[in-house]
Amino acid sequence: MVGVDQVLEKLSTVIDPDLKKDIVSMGMIKDLELNDGNLKFTLELTTPACPFNAEIEEDVRKAISQIEGIKNFDMSVTAKVMEGRSLDADMALSTVKNIIAVASGKGGVGKSTVALNLALALSQSGAKIGLLDADIYGPSIPLMLGLQKVALEVEDNKLQPAESHGIKVISFGFFGEQESQAAIYRGPIISGIVKQFLVDANWSNLDYLIVDLPPGTGDIPLTLAQTIPITGILVVTTPQDVASNVAVKAIGMFNKLNVPILGVVENMSYFICPSCNEKHYIFGEGGAKKISEKYNIPFVGEIPLNSGIMEGSDKGKPIILTDPNSPSAEAFRKSAKNVAAQCSILAAKLREEMQAEAAEPAPTS
Repeated sequence: MVGVDQVLEKLSTVIDPDLKKDIVSMGMIKDLELNDGNLKFTLELTTPACPFNAEIEEDVRKAISQIEGIKNFDMSVTAKVMEGRSLDADMALSTVKNIIAVASGKGGVGKSTVALNLALALSQSGAKIGLLDADIYGPSIPLMLGLQKVALEVEDNKLQPAESHGIKVISFGFFGEQESQAAIYRGPIISGIVKQFLVDANWSNLDYLIVDLPPGTGDIPLTLAQTIPITGILVVTTPQDVASNVAVKAIGMFNKLNVPILGVVENMSYFICPSCNEKHYIFGEGGAKKISEKYNIPFVGEIPLNSGIMEGSDKGKPIILTDPNSPSAEAFRKSAKNVAAQCSILAAKLREEMQAEAAEPAPTS
């Protein structure tokens, strides 16, 4: 008669393609029950946005089908996002599992568009998402979500984020600046505002907090990196050499601060001709891939140039919501899955490090 050990041994041959580890040792098999050939368990994936979820599920079913004596098989599939940063070191945001900062070396590359659609794509996958618009000088997220007239409330001394399309949102754009007025603040004040948005807001129970940084390597990216543990940075660039060269400077800054780089995404990568349906690389080709190869950084995706993205942003209707079947929306979803996968890889590494520390013998006096 088939036993539990035999089932687990067979399941341990299923490898997570991202983590390069078997699903049993990763603790992804939960509540296993085996009674007279009737097998039941839960497959708990590391993120609902994993690009290999369907592949892992299919590999599990194939593995079980090879075990003699299994009469009936009932598998539930769920996902629990792993903590990609040290929560013990960040008591103020101890319920936020991952913080992803979206950065760029220069303005005009569509960083906020990528950050917003990334947040929406992860939310659609089933993850709990927050979005912090940390671009104090040029907050654009309220316009892109149609939230210009929102006023945030304070409860129990905590700022309550606005909610839109399933994500929690905070932006300096909610705080009284008129459309024609410029935000004129020195660095220390800017840093203080960002810290407040991070630690004095109710970012409760999030799988991912997406932080839309201002372009460049100034006060706000430095404040974020030095204030809280970050899972990693997503760098946005465009195909042109001028954008790629400046993006490298941002990568260099975060490397000096020992903040992991989750990957690089290329926005406005190509144009799909509506007549011939072919890709045209208007601004050049392969800028982000060159960065990826040269600096050993994951290449997480390329977003096509589409006027619908601009029009939707201006009207508060992101393309991933208004045209979900478009190539642009699909590219955003693919990029989001790749970013989530990189978070899981870093989380697995962090878990291994913590387990190794716990296993070390205590120093003798």
